[in-house]
Amino acid sequence: MSTPVLRQSQLHDHSRILGYGAYRPDVVVTNEDVCQWIESSDEWIRQRTGIVTRHRAGADTSLLDMAEGAATEALAKAGIEGSQLGAVIVSTVSHPYATPSAAAALADRIGATPAPAFDISAACAGYCYGIAQADALVRSGAAEYVLVVGAEKLSDVIDNTERTISFLLGDGAGAVVIGPSDTPGIGPSVWGSDGSKWDVISMTHSLNEVRDLSLAAEAAGSLSAAVAERGEPDHKLWPTLRQDGQSVFRWAVWEMAKVAKRALEAAGVEPGDLAAFVPHQANMRIIDEMVKQLKLPENVVVARDIAEAGNTSAASIPLATHRLLKEHPELSGGLALQIGFGAGLVFGAQVVVLP
Repeated sequence: MSTPVLRQSQLHDHSRILGYGAYRPDVVVTNEDVCQWIESSDEWIRQRTGIVTRHRAGADTSLLDMAEGAATEALAKAGIEGSQLGAVIVSTVSHPYATPSAAAALADRIGATPAPAFDISAACAGYCYGIAQADALVRSGAAEYVLVVGAEKLSDVIDNTERTISFLLGDGAGAVVIGPSDTPGIGPSVWGSDGSKWDVISMTHSLNEVRDLSLAAEAAGSLSAAVAERGEPDHKLWPTLRQDGQSVFRWAVWEMAKVAKRALEAAGVEPGDLAAFVPHQANMRIIDEMVKQLKLPENVVVARDIAEAGNTSAASIPLATHRLLKEHPELSGGLALQIGFGAGLVFGAQVVVLP
């Protein structure tokens, strides 16, 4: 008896980004506001980071609310309905639930059920990781259209009184729809990780430690007694972000320029072929140094959304690109080099055609 030949999905030669969407919370936090919590100044923050303001979501605005706002605009720009999506991907490190995923809830909100939906935890490289997976899903025929969202409510996982990272961070969401294309619209992904630097950007406590505190409080009869035994202020026990700023800066400046060059080489383009450069919005000095190392011509438009939005982790690249296209519509159809890098440590980069 012969073995049946399996039917395969219909392949697409290429994929491309069809539309961008963005959500920026209404609350604007200035450097003067930040200086109420840490000993610093507007001048120092501007000089060291390039940040002037950052957006923060109020208590009545959830990560899913922001993701939905960005997704709705991206779908409209792409000219498709949620019901046409073959997959929903959300990149985030600040969804308040380990499970179920933010993506599954988002898919329901935008009418994408029963599309497969899943979250990515790759911090500031999460959006580029999502693009890599969406590109593969479309070209393999596993999905006709894929929604990729980078969404963060980092204000939920920071301690405003510490000065390694919290003053840098903002909230927001950016989204894209990816679909089939007659011509190449997304270059090869250059991505990876370096777990030897796992603790360079990390949380102060694990959820297991929070659980152990709860059990200790139950045994001691009060939370204050358990806190006193640990010798830490109560609010410090909630897991919040920290970073070794100097180590991150050196790694980003020296290693990520190499990754960006590899992405250009993989796509078969030169720096002069680019219309735009959209790096993760981590620090203005990192962006400036990468521009120098890549030897980008002056006509390449560089995203500097960090000045107004701060560092929004997985949301930073789509938010920055959304702003570029709004301010420079002439970039449409041009090539953009995008690169994300962050906690893990992880990184990802691609050259894409702007819609």
